[in-house]
Amino acid sequence: MKVRLSDFNENWAHMYQVETQLLKAIFGDEIIRFEHFGSTSVHGMKAKPVIDMMCIVKNIRKIDKFNEKMSSLGYDVAGEWGIEGRRLFRKGGENRSHHIHFYQFDNPQIKRHLIFRDYLRSHPEEVVRYSNFKEELTKRFENTRDYSPAKKSFVKEMEQRALGWSEKEVTKNSNLINRE
Repeated sequence: MKVRLSDFNENWAHMYQVETQLLKAIFGDEIIRFEHFGSTSVHGMKAKPVIDMMCIVKNIRKIDKFNEKMSSLGYDVAGEWGIEGRRLFRKGGENRSHHIHFYQFDNPQIKRHLIFRDYLRSHPEEVVRYSNFKEELTKRFENTRDYSPAKKSFVKEMEQRALGWSEKEVTKNSNLINRE
């Protein structure tokens, strides 16, 4: 698939909200909560215009029962797609618009994704740095099959900083609570 990198778009939050309503109608009480994550959830971030949505569910195995329904609505059913315990659905074919990631409530991937998102939201200088890196990669790589692996080490390094930041935030907040 060709890399499509866009400036931040305020409409991405609306696209996320519309999709949550559709998914609520399909999955009902199986979903505990939704999260918008990934680059389209970070104000000012350049991103592939694909909304990454997380659906946190009670029981991941029950999600497989919806594969046929999701497929009939135009979603590509990708299964775990390299992450144990995840169910991935992709919408839009070659002009992909959404990636729907289902995780059971106790999956450790949830925390990793949300800490990374929150770190970027709290560090605008990192948003600029990551956006610039993505732009450089689009000059070198035309397709996502090359672009995505090329970002991997940069993202892993940033995730490590995000985890360190998160641990400091937890310590800081617990110190404030203990003082009260």
